[in-house]
Amino acid sequence: MVVKVPRFAFEKFPSADPVLTTTMKSVGEAMALGRNFAEALQKAMRSIDKLGAVFHWRGEAPSGEELDALVAGASVPTEGRLVNVQQALRAGASVESLFDSTKIDPWFLDQICLINEVAAEIAASATLKPQVVALAKRHGFSDAQIAAARKMSTDVVRGVRWALGIRPVYKTVDTCA
Repeated sequence: MVVKVPRFAFEKFPSADPVLTTTMKSVGEAMALGRNFAEALQKAMRSIDKLGAVFHWRGEAPSGEELDALVAGASVPTEGRLVNVQQALRAGASVESLFDSTKIDPWFLDQICLINEVAAEIAASATLKPQVVALAKRHGFSDAQIAAARKMSTDVVRGVRWALGIRPVYKTVDTCA
């Protein structure tokens, strides 16, 4: 699976309108490959290398007025829209309400729901068992994201992962097929 995510630099162009339209406003893009959409999406979002561009599970899930604001904010296409959608789904917004607000295909919204479900499973696990770490990695979670979901340091997660024998793997891509 290949996912491309555009990179925006509105901070360099303060007079530019940050609302995305049919006008080209990206300054580049990141491409990531994964065994499934969730993995490729999370890797691509991290590859943008921009603060606030990745899914997160810090603090309590938004609720009430915050949820309404997230759903309303997600209706406007901006560079932070995917994170707003993820946070709205985390807070309990339904796929149907977000589809009505954003017109993002429900399949993509379901994939973000899946990522949130995996994050909840990581957080709920009593310990970082091999199955939990492997599940997280299959869905594109970085050590930092696992650490944030578990409220521990990234170094501890990396140490546990290495102790469990779960290492990064690089595979070749057949470019002639």
